[in-house]
Amino acid sequence: MRAVLPASDGVVERDGARLHYDVYDHLCPPGAPTIVLLPTWSIVHARAWKAQIPYLSRYFRVVVYDAAGSGRSTGPTYMARHTQGAWRDDAVAVIEATCDAPVVVAGVSMGGTLAYSVQAYRPDLVAGVVTIGADHPFRVDPPDWRGPANAPYDPEANPVPVRWGKFHPEYMEGSWPDFVNFFMAEVGSDPHSTKQIDDLVGWALEQNPRVPIAAVADRFDIDLEDWRGRLAESTIPTLIIHGSDDLITHPDSARLAAATIPTARLLIDEGAGHMPGSRYPVLINHRIHDFAAEVLGQPPRTTLEVAAYAAPASSRRKVLYLSSPIGLGHARRDVAIATELAAHHPDLEIDWLAQDPVTRVLAEGGHRLHPASRLLASESAHIEHDSGEHRLDIFESSRDLDEILVHNFHVLDEVLAEGGYDLVIADEAWDLDYHLHENPRLKRAPVVWMTDFVGNVPMPSGGERQAEVVADVNLEMIEHIARHPEIRDASVFVGDPDDIVPGTFGPGLPEIRAWTEQHFDFSGYIAGFDPRAFGDRERLRASIGFGEREKVCVVAVGGTGVGRSLLERVAAAVPAARALIPELRVVIVTGPRIDPRTLPQVPGVEYHAYVDRLYRWLAACDVAIVQGGLTTTMELTAAKVPFLYVPLRDHFEQNVHVRARLERYRAGRCLEYDALTPTTVADALVDLLGSEVDYLDVATDGAARAAERIGRLL
Repeated sequence: MRAVLPASDGVVERDGARLHYDVYDHLCPPGAPTIVLLPTWSIVHARAWKAQIPYLSRYFRVVVYDAAGSGRSTGPTYMARHTQGAWRDDAVAVIEATCDAPVVVAGVSMGGTLAYSVQAYRPDLVAGVVTIGADHPFRVDPPDWRGPANAPYDPEANPVPVRWGKFHPEYMEGSWPDFVNFFMAEVGSDPHSTKQIDDLVGWALEQNPRVPIAAVADRFDIDLEDWRGRLAESTIPTLIIHGSDDLITHPDSARLAAATIPTARLLIDEGAGHMPGSRYPVLINHRIHDFAAEVLGQPPRTTLEVAAYAAPASSRRKVLYLSSPIGLGHARRDVAIATELAAHHPDLEIDWLAQDPVTRVLAEGGHRLHPASRLLASESAHIEHDSGEHRLDIFESSRDLDEILVHNFHVLDEVLAEGGYDLVIADEAWDLDYHLHENPRLKRAPVVWMTDFVGNVPMPSGGERQAEVVADVNLEMIEHIARHPEIRDASVFVGDPDDIVPGTFGPGLPEIRAWTEQHFDFSGYIAGFDPRAFGDRERLRASIGFGEREKVCVVAVGGTGVGRSLLERVAAAVPAARALIPELRVVIVTGPRIDPRTLPQVPGVEYHAYVDRLYRWLAACDVAIVQGGLTTTMELTAAKVPFLYVPLRDHFEQNVHVRARLERYRAGRCLEYDALTPTTVADALVDLLGSEVDYLDVATDGAARAAERIGRLL
């Protein structure tokens, strides 16, 4: 799911091709100047700019298009249609069709080459140029491209080439997946680039191989000396960015370009590979923004980058609270912590930067929502988009959140730059944690990190590839903490050491429990309520409207829309259950993102879209059926209510972390979704209603303990 969608799109027809473009001009100020993000090699489409578009489009009008024959653009596959001259004329046609004034053009790799071409031959269209990893007309091949280890493909003498021997038109067309996997690994050579590589491979396999092959077979129909000569006389501001470890284009290419173009500024990023915009998006986004703002006469970006945070002059201290929108559990525990903090620090002002459905909980409680919350892209909507029938591979879905997290981090960064906050509390705010570790100079206030699990775990359905990627992601997290321990001023695990799952972060990596105990404080579980405060249970039931003789079953699936399939199956099982339990009343709480009117109407079933303080209903019911999320299952555990929980398939957190914790508390009964039939549901309810619970007690001081640890930083 995309972080932002274009305001409009269109097609430019030229020389047998239909060039599809998108325009983003609905988020920027009216009349904002334009940045055109040029296509790179047609092995991928314009989605290669996904990390840049959301941020840049809030300040500039952004135009992006697919090269001829790539993505949503069409075109012939013969070589003459994919030369550098043809690409330049395509770019000119799109710019003239979509832009009224000179623009900043930006290009990566062959897109950078295209930017040089437009700069040289149509300077009237260009106000500034940004190239990243560009080559011609200053091409210097990396040394690894040559030599006996890269003998070129030959159907008889070398039918199975290795490495750059695969870069041969006949081999590429016949063995496209093999070439793509090799090439994209070279492009994404930076450590921990598995997501970037997976994206690039996926996009390349969507293309017709003949188009990118044609684009590199005989692409230079422009005289290189004339091209260089024109650039040597260019007066257009030019920013040249190149990675020192680029395996596709040698950084000497950038040095030659900078020595030739009088207005060029050269930035060599030590340790970076060929596509820093994908691997280091915040850094590259800021560079493009700052350069474009300068040459287009726009206001500068807020550049508050300080080594140490200085408290504001105000006597009232300010906290920015970030609460994960994946479900409502984070919101409930975070409100409990905020209440404890306010009780001990009455001078505290707390702003919340949050998304739906968290915003609904905050609004009902009268909490102050930061207005920038409306700029955040929805993580919950993305999770729902990725889900299937009671199935959510949360690890893969979280990886696919990358462009949304980049976008949301930029919003957060600007809020912190302007807000003068004394403290940031981040409850599983992955955007903040990841991108601050990647960009430590952007830290502007002390940070408290909170989570209820540590360590991604591969699921069997993910196969060997997921196991490799999980280990790499875990290793990156470990390295982040080791390299920049100053980012997290405090780390709070919402639970106890015994709640940590056994095992390691991956082959050769530390034990999860030992590492977590070394790097976290433990608050105990934060239920957000004390069951003892409910008093007499019958009085509680009466206050809610539960009948004295009714057997009430509450069914809940949290704050996302992922639980629809479970609700439908439970509703279908109610007639069979009521045949065995005539006094059964089933109360289904759909959550704020599922419309009850879209669910089946069954006698004995009532629907509620949202219930304030749902934990009261859970404590008052006789039995419950829930998903495998931590919050609802632990609320039932705290209330000592028998319950059935059905973890989402492929969801490592629910199937591994939550299940291990519930087993420690001797709480709940796990039932696999595939076994969820009317008969099994009915039998399970009969059994649970006749059983006694012997759960371990859930501590009631978790919020106070977390607040005490957080308060030390105030």
